[in-house]
Amino acid sequence: MIFMNLVPEKLFQRMVSIRRRIHKHPELAYQEENTAAIVIEELNKLGIEATTGIGKTGVIGRIDSPKNPGPVVALRADMDALAIKEETGLEFASEIDGVMHACGHDGHVAMLLGAASLLKESLQEGSILLVFQPAEEGGGGAQKILDSGLLAKADAIFACHLDRHFKVGNIVAQAGSISAFTDRFDIIVKGKGGHAAQPHDTVDAIVIASLIVMSLQTIVSREVNPLHPSIVSVGKIAGGSVPNAVADSATLLGTIRTTETQVRKQIKAGIQRIANAAGVLHNARVEVEFIEGYPSVINTVEESKIARQAIVNIIGDKALVDTRYVTMGGEDFSFYLEKIPGCLIRLGAQKKGLENVPAHSSTFDFDEDALGIGAAFLAEAAKLTIDSLAKK
Repeated sequence: MIFMNLVPEKLFQRMVSIRRRIHKHPELAYQEENTAAIVIEELNKLGIEATTGIGKTGVIGRIDSPKNPGPVVALRADMDALAIKEETGLEFASEIDGVMHACGHDGHVAMLLGAASLLKESLQEGSILLVFQPAEEGGGGAQKILDSGLLAKADAIFACHLDRHFKVGNIVAQAGSISAFTDRFDIIVKGKGGHAAQPHDTVDAIVIASLIVMSLQTIVSREVNPLHPSIVSVGKIAGGSVPNAVADSATLLGTIRTTETQVRKQIKAGIQRIANAAGVLHNARVEVEFIEGYPSVINTVEESKIARQAIVNIIGDKALVDTRYVTMGGEDFSFYLEKIPGCLIRLGAQKKGLENVPAHSSTFDFDEDALGIGAAFLAEAAKLTIDSLAKK
């Protein structure tokens, strides 16, 4: 372990064991029953009371200091895995066919349990809410946690996300927008089918869908200010059933990634305009449906300062990596930040030999040395926040 003094060696090994145990039994959104059981088991060992079954599988533990009531800080870890067949060859690889932890959520759970152990022994003032959340990967589990009302008195919230772009010991903690809005769109083209030998009697839905796909590419390249990161991608196209018939319908499914509210509106309007025009041009009916995704994660200024100070305290200022770039991925931590001040940090976890392996890949893995850093950060950020709020 590179960062030997951040957590006791026994606790570090415990976190590694927990992470590997969860990794072997990954569970999809709202199915995290085994993971929740492990969390409850570990909290019980620490003497921490917990509320279970939140949003079906969520767990929230609570640590109260001797000086309670006082400021309340929430710490969050997501628990769900992805529908990906693991190909890492790890000794603790997934035993569930077609499901794996390909984004590090197993590590997030282990880090928060490590932080719980540190805080249980050292918290002198205020209270900690340990949020083990289901369904981050598209299920919006954060909203279920908020709907429970158990975070109503939280004064701040923090989380870590393991990031393979950075080496262990490098951490990004910055205020403002750090991730994209993640909206979806469905476009249905309804033409007129018929025999491929008589195309003049048909309205070819596939030709129209193809025109729409190519036209959508001009929205970002020719309509959006290049200073505002934006993406429009069609991820699925379906239509037709046999090679000698003109398709009467076609479906396009895609994603929109933006970082600015106005650009988000502009792109949606552009998609609608192009779809409508294609329908008029080719005498077809084209329907568009937008499905709102996660908002942008917008870290608050004061909590970001505290996060940076926590990093300096545990590792030193050389650990801080400043980047002006926003990741175009999504994170439902954004829902918390619409209600509670807070900060999500990106925790370097690049593993040697896997530098170019992205998250959500069948061969994804991370350097477990990051677990100790994450646990120490969460505990330190919580205590610094409580100290700051108690002085106000």
